[in-house]
Amino acid sequence: MLEASPPVSAAPSAPEAVAPERAGPRAGRFLVLAAVFVCAACGLVYELELVALASSLTGDPVTQASVVLSVMVFAMGVGSLLAKRLRCRAAVGFGLLEAVLALAGGCSALLLYGAFAWLGGTRHALVGVSLLLGVLIGAEMPLLMTLIQRVSRCARQDAGGAVADLFAADYVGALVGGLAFPFLLLPWLGQLTTALATGAVNALAGGALVLCLFHRDLTGRERLLLWSVNAAVLAVLAAAAALADDFERAARHAVYGAHVQVAVRTHVQEVVLTGPPDGPPDLYVDGRLRVRGDDRHRHHPALVHPAMRGRHARVLVLGGGDGLAVREVLRYADVESVTVVGPDPVVVRLARTDPALARLNGHAFGDRRVRVVPAEPFHWMRTARGGTPYDVVVSDLPPPGGGADATPYSLEFYGLAGRHLAAGGRLAVHTGPLAERPRAYWTVEASLRAAGFTTRPYTVAAPAGDGAGPGGAGPGGASGPGGAAGTSRVEAVGGGYDRGFVLAVPGDPSRTRTPALGVASGVGGRGVPSAAALEAGARWMERSRPRALPPSTLPRPRYGP
Repeated sequence: MLEASPPVSAAPSAPEAVAPERAGPRAGRFLVLAAVFVCAACGLVYELELVALASSLTGDPVTQASVVLSVMVFAMGVGSLLAKRLRCRAAVGFGLLEAVLALAGGCSALLLYGAFAWLGGTRHALVGVSLLLGVLIGAEMPLLMTLIQRVSRCARQDAGGAVADLFAADYVGALVGGLAFPFLLLPWLGQLTTALATGAVNALAGGALVLCLFHRDLTGRERLLLWSVNAAVLAVLAAAAALADDFERAARHAVYGAHVQVAVRTHVQEVVLTGPPDGPPDLYVDGRLRVRGDDRHRHHPALVHPAMRGRHARVLVLGGGDGLAVREVLRYADVESVTVVGPDPVVVRLARTDPALARLNGHAFGDRRVRVVPAEPFHWMRTARGGTPYDVVVSDLPPPGGGADATPYSLEFYGLAGRHLAAGGRLAVHTGPLAERPRAYWTVEASLRAAGFTTRPYTVAAPAGDGAGPGGAGPGGASGPGGAAGTSRVEAVGGGYDRGFVLAVPGDPSRTRTPALGVASGVGGRGVPSAAALEAGARWMERSRPRALPPSTLPRPRYGP
């Protein structure tokens, strides 16, 4: 979208003072406004594409949107200033500008994804691409203002009316581009091809306007230059579109290793299943590890079994589309029903049909007691009415983050979960790695307490030599923030405690007994923690408890990037 700038003087300052148009004045004015419409739509698609892809790759959409928008708006101002030098040759300048913008905007998603895959991060690439696109988009306005005022003089339209028409076309184009991106372009073309197709449209619009309407303003050399540059840009974009799938596969292998079994992008997220054919798979969602095959007998048993100590006829699992939490729930023969609520049915379908992942979850979704509800958990809990309360609620969602990723860990979310708990019911929450973000863990616990729960923080020790913690090997085999692969910062100081959990029961903490940790009698098997191990983890957590933290709420999320 183009930014407002002071109207350009109606009298051009250079050789292009007279603009002989091929079309009549009214038709010429319409063509310029149509180009403004297309340029505004393309510019907004570039911005939304950068925000969406950066959020998908690294999370925290609030931070990504803030970086992209603030950098681009600043750069648009710089571009407007730089464009003053091109006003004397506005037609050829605009044609070349649109060709460069089409190439940069069309390839922006490829550049960002490539930086993530081969350079290990997107921050510098995101700022650089946003700066470049902002300068180019900002330079459009002064040039278009010059062109439309020249056409308007032929149509005997005053300068104020021409400026009003220009901004009207700009804003309407931004509206169309903003709506087309999430509802049309992204579902049909995907992120990489959307950017490439937008770049092609941008190049065609800019080239057609100059070569058709202002062709008499161009010298023969300038016409040849515009034809050649636009043809080259379109050829590059077409070749990139043809190779986009190969590029995505190569980038995916760079991120996840050579053993990518399944890769699918849904309307919610990207889901990738990796691992050797004869070994347990790893599940990644939007580039972040959700399930490590080697870790399958530690994380989910520690989350589920302490909450199952007591009545557990009806169980609600929030998230858990991989089926591993459901597998642990179904170890109890007296469970009558399990309801799984998750936003992406594709993950559940993969967990049900993929042989490796189905073996990992014990074919949990084939059990007749399991019912899957494809819905966003917060919305579902808010709108569900009249059902029988649940004895146990298990929250197995992605770790807390900024923006929408903070909602499942907010005071309001836990308040809704409490409404679905029966008397004496229990809520178990997995908060993610402890080593990377200990403050986030205690903010989750504070939010539960503020929502009216009495809590018991706990963790479990990683087996010796286990590399599944936050310092273990990540995508592509890189070691995590703890240093060498297999050694996390918490292991160095806390005896192998790397995953945080909270067991909560409804009731005022000052008047309600703290829930006891343990496992129901008769339940055993690989990975099921003992009562002594759970109590040891709880004591370690209490020793590390910080001073009271404020809860996270919907209007005031407290989980930063």
